[in-house]
Amino acid sequence: MSAEPLEIHLEEQDLGRSLREDVRAGLTATPKWLPPKWFYDARGSALFEEITRLPEYYPTRAERAVLAAHADDIAAVTGAKTLIELGSGSSEKTRLLLDAFTRHGDLGTFVPLDVSVSALRQSTAQIAAAYPGLRVRGIVGDFTRHLDRLPTGGRRLVLFLGGTIGNLLPAERAEFLTAMRAALECGDWLLIGTDLVKDPSVIVPAYDDAAGVTAEFNRNVLRVINRELGADFDPAAFRHVAVWDPQREWIEMRLRAEHPARVHVLDLEVGFAAGEELRTEVSAKFRPEGIARELAAAGFVRQEFWTDPDGLFGVSLARAD
Repeated sequence: MSAEPLEIHLEEQDLGRSLREDVRAGLTATPKWLPPKWFYDARGSALFEEITRLPEYYPTRAERAVLAAHADDIAAVTGAKTLIELGSGSSEKTRLLLDAFTRHGDLGTFVPLDVSVSALRQSTAQIAAAYPGLRVRGIVGDFTRHLDRLPTGGRRLVLFLGGTIGNLLPAERAEFLTAMRAALECGDWLLIGTDLVKDPSVIVPAYDDAAGVTAEFNRNVLRVINRELGADFDPAAFRHVAVWDPQREWIEMRLRAEHPARVHVLDLEVGFAAGEELRTEVSAKFRPEGIARELAAAGFVRQEFWTDPDGLFGVSLARAD
């Protein structure tokens, strides 16, 4: 069965407008910031795939280990007929779950949602070819804006993997989980991956690898802005920095100006002092009891919580109450 035509709720002009709004808001703020979603053009996505294979970057391996160990449990407990993946990307880890649901014989539809038309077109074609009995229905959309467009009917399991929820600030997380619950029916399921609090000596190298791949990934946001908005950032003039915040229990990626600079973008002239930092990502780490509380506050009941053998990464299975 071939993949269905993509359902598009996010056009190129929507992305362009959103980029302009984010750049204007972030570069005129104090301190300056940019959201991490703009890392992921084709080059940024390729760099991130490279990051996931680095020895320092444990989250992908650890989450995959959890899914490999418990995919059959997830299929058996949920009995889902529709699998929905938010921010699906290549859906590589998802195949562990698709295989398990295929063994259990219950799944009828797979619905990946992603902002990238090209990535989604490629991944839906590959999934449809690999699972010929599965209906594959890709949705081009933003998981912070388009949860109300998710297909209804049947018992649904929503996947939000990769620790992506950690990129949202606490108020944003609460808003997202509340919207997620509103999009589901009682008895539907949410499977969510969360990186866990651990020694910073393990966390920081995962965001500041020895080979410098993460540094290139971080600077890629400046290249995206240069290309899409005609800005004149000099990416080489900004140094990648990864900082652990012990109070908030998150890591921040930043770009630090090596010397004073003036950047022209949109109708702005943006000044950077030497040593001034631009925050490009927050990645919160969680404690098991903390994510359970956040899920409960949004109307979910956590049924299962699993970690990899080293306790680095947690996966929660929660039911809409």
